[in-house]
Amino acid sequence: MTGLLPALHGSHPDAPDAVVVDGESATWERLAGRADALVARIAGAPAIAVHGAPSLDTVIAVVAGIRAGVPVVPVAADAGPMERDHVLADSGATLVIGDPDWPEVTLDRIPVPIRPAGVSAEVASEAPALIMYTSGTTGLPKGAVIPRRAIAAGLDGLADAWGWTPDDRLVHGLPLFHVHGLILGVLGALRVGSRLVHTGRSTPERYAAAGGTLYFGVPTVWSRLTAALDHARSLASARLLVSGSAALPVPVFESLRSLTGQAPVERYGMTETLITLSTRHDGERRPGHVGVPIAGVETRLRDDRGDPVPHDGETIGGLEVRGATLFDGYLHQPEKTAESFTDDGWFVTGDAATIGDDGFHRIAGRASIDIIKSGGYKVGAAEVESALLSHPAVAEAAVVGQPDDDLGERIVAYVVADGVDADALIDHVAGSLSVHKRPREIRHVAALPRNALGKVQKTKLGGGRAPADQEG
Repeated sequence: MTGLLPALHGSHPDAPDAVVVDGESATWERLAGRADALVARIAGAPAIAVHGAPSLDTVIAVVAGIRAGVPVVPVAADAGPMERDHVLADSGATLVIGDPDWPEVTLDRIPVPIRPAGVSAEVASEAPALIMYTSGTTGLPKGAVIPRRAIAAGLDGLADAWGWTPDDRLVHGLPLFHVHGLILGVLGALRVGSRLVHTGRSTPERYAAAGGTLYFGVPTVWSRLTAALDHARSLASARLLVSGSAALPVPVFESLRSLTGQAPVERYGMTETLITLSTRHDGERRPGHVGVPIAGVETRLRDDRGDPVPHDGETIGGLEVRGATLFDGYLHQPEKTAESFTDDGWFVTGDAATIGDDGFHRIAGRASIDIIKSGGYKVGAAEVESALLSHPAVAEAAVVGQPDDDLGERIVAYVVADGVDADALIDHVAGSLSVHKRPREIRHVAALPRNALGKVQKTKLGGGRAPADQEG
């Protein structure tokens, strides 16, 4: 395989619409040429900043950094000045590619070239390709250094798991500053050699009109699509529908299967590990589960004492991973990096999971937020949320633990629901799961706070306490 992105080296037949981003198209040859015209301008820079807006210029800028061997720092399209200043200062970026509306940023700006030119450099596989900043839920965002070899290993593993080939036409409208939209959704297509259509916005209308064989989405995208019945049915001709970045509610899973004729593929990963688990194109797709490790990845479960947890599909443990897809560490933070690994070299994800005797993984949630210790039991928030969402009146649900003098923590559920009272929902969960997993309190809200990928931001729910105007 030629380089990290073989499609840009003439490895596959080109086409006028090889890459389409929000209606603007380019051949692979022209994309590579425009990126190479930047190489001489950015060569030797410690890092370059790229505004993660959904545009062809963003793709060109990222490709230029990769072909020049200069780490790319994707900046969230909706980042505020404080977050942006931290990311730029911490990453050491000295150049901004393009001319985003960042009035407070004084770094030199390099326009994206119109005309192709130049030649890309040879870059070692261990060199950093991206510095991606985590969400910062436990402090300021940390810069995860992602090497080229991790991207190559992860994308090759997913190509195997998903049967992803040059014959595919990938469609998605995901942000270009996260692993899902940028690494999988752009670099993946350029590595596999499949056509790419980024829809600009991830609306049901744009997904339905794109005519893809392979679609990426987050639960919010799939939920909105299944509500638009005709648009959802138009995806029946697709080969594979992939969901990630947050747990896919079981009702949405079943709706997709009913409307398109196929169950979606679910996968799991983190910025620091890329994608490590997935159901397969040629295997079982089980609601609420994220499958098995991709090639080159191993997983294990440990309890609070560091002892092994049985793979019985029921016992929750802390998920640890190791393999070729892992990052090199947190930029400027060797202590944080060391804390994230066990003494024998496994990365501690901070997520809780179960593993069945068949190797299938189910993510129970963040160990610090989504595992509720109530009355001597460990309860996974995701399981309770899934039970709530199975009630026809519930559109959204988020479950948290709140300190309780008797139980240690009591289970509190925030729901977006019409025409159903709290007692009915509590009884519904108690009838679906073990009684001890029922919420002790239901709070009706108008909407749940979510980030750009549709993940519920539980810290904004006040640790189980809703703002007064949202309490029901």
